[in-house]
Amino acid sequence: MTLAVRLLGRPRIEDGTRDVYRLRSQKSWALLGLLVLGERPLSRSELADLLFPSADDPLGALRWSLAELRRALGPQTMLVGDPVTLRLPQGALVDVQVLVHGGWDEALALEDLGEELLDGIAPQGSVGADIWLGAERRRIAAATVAALHEAALALMAEGESERALACASRAVRRDPLDENLQALLIRLLRQSGDLVGARQAYEACRAVLREELGIEPGAAVESAWRIQPSDTRSGPHAAVALLEAGQAAVAAGALVPGMTSLRTAVELADQTRSPDLRVRARLILAETLIHSARGLDEEGIAALHEADVISRHAGERTSSARIRAELGYVDFLRARYDRAARWLIEALDMAGGELDTRAVSLMYLGSVESDRGDYRAAMGHLEEAIAVAGEARRPRRAAYALAMLGRIHLLRGHLAPAESAVRQSLEICEAEHWLSFQPWPETIRGELLLAQGEVTAAEAALGMAFARACQVGDPCWEGFSARGMALVADARGDAVGALELLDDAERRCSRVSDAYAWLDGHILDARCTLGLRHGHPSTGDWIATLGELAERTDMRELRIRALIHGAAFGRAGDADAARSLLASVDNPALTALLGGPGPV
Repeated sequence: MTLAVRLLGRPRIEDGTRDVYRLRSQKSWALLGLLVLGERPLSRSELADLLFPSADDPLGALRWSLAELRRALGPQTMLVGDPVTLRLPQGALVDVQVLVHGGWDEALALEDLGEELLDGIAPQGSVGADIWLGAERRRIAAATVAALHEAALALMAEGESERALACASRAVRRDPLDENLQALLIRLLRQSGDLVGARQAYEACRAVLREELGIEPGAAVESAWRIQPSDTRSGPHAAVALLEAGQAAVAAGALVPGMTSLRTAVELADQTRSPDLRVRARLILAETLIHSARGLDEEGIAALHEADVISRHAGERTSSARIRAELGYVDFLRARYDRAARWLIEALDMAGGELDTRAVSLMYLGSVESDRGDYRAAMGHLEEAIAVAGEARRPRRAAYALAMLGRIHLLRGHLAPAESAVRQSLEICEAEHWLSFQPWPETIRGELLLAQGEVTAAEAALGMAFARACQVGDPCWEGFSARGMALVADARGDAVGALELLDDAERRCSRVSDAYAWLDGHILDARCTLGLRHGHPSTGDWIATLGELAERTDMRELRIRALIHGAAFGRAGDADAARSLLASVDNPALTALLGGPGPV
């Protein structure tokens, strides 16, 4: 083995036969973590201020820690410059990088998967370093759950039920409130024939959700527990007919009978042993579950993993690209951005000249980068998606990308380009009669009008967006537009009504287990803003919740906003921590916010 840097659990550095070096300073371990996990290289002065703020000679203390790291990592490692960059020798293993960026099989092979990041390390005398380490521990814990979840799905698709069950059980133990994980565990137990264990898992899930959240299990858990296989027996023509009937039923709004037909079509396709038909049936079912149903993404991604196994064994790349684009979309919704980006980049590599898959992958990849605050990368992907969608003659893809582009411009305070992008998106929605998506750009337009001071026009736009969202029954669009209406109410001086609307927005978004995670943070951000403005007693809790969500998911802009809110609330160190993160998000509106008197 070459050099191995292990930061999960008790940190250590190995060369395959022995510990290379025992770092004497906890600050040196924290420094190594910063260099490995940092979003960008930090200058020496930034590192010194972060780690050694109370030292007599902060830069001297930093030089000592850098020297200790050089001795520990060996002569083939380069640790130089200002900003400080770390270059490990070729083939070096860094466990946290494998966990975040590698495949599920690589993650499962890690010795300390599931252990806390830098266990036992607690930098003393540095609020900024302590805040950073807490945030990274939450992010790495979330990455562990995501890797276990993906592993369970992949192993289930490969027929390795015992290993899949072990991974699903580990994931549920780490995050028992995630209904998608609970649904996967129940489905695996049922498929293995352990109906007693499945019922016990179902009842345990009900109990924990009732006790902790005061809710009953949603559609994902109920579907995993109650769905029964069909006893239909027939050939390929019946499978194709059922696929067509199921799609027609869903298009007509008959979702439940449509999904029943599609599930049966998958069973019939399996009887034919035709790889093409088996993949096609699963893709249609998965896309219906993910894009048309509510709360059933988990069943959809299980079908996608099965389709991927069949497609790979058949050597068919086009379907594999489409499968990866859909898997990336679900991980995007769940704010598993590193895994989403990996799926989508693979989809682009596999798509070749298939323009529609390229357009879809690019628009989702742009959305991923937008959510985590890399706006320049996001705009590049979205603009390319618009061009490819035009070439492919898929206007709905362009409408989606234009709406996301408009959202970026609005968040960055660039109102003219935001208006242009949203107007084009709405024109396409109207021309295509795409009513199920229209509330999204319509809400962005409403918030844009509000930013321009046109309160009455904003109220009308947001009211229409909310009505249309309710008509199509989309919890995310309902919550997004309700948030906008809350801002209008506050602009009219109705603080009580505004906060009630934000409560309603949160309830609407959370009524399904597969809601858009970024939107949850966006609503929380508005709650924090209005809570600070009007002295709401729950403001401190909202700020803490927003910070935890943003840290766990790597939503960088929302993380900075949580720190700005925390500073306004009187939390020590939050303002300095926000400033240290500001360079990682290219948003002039954030810069102005941090330099002003407080959140606006």
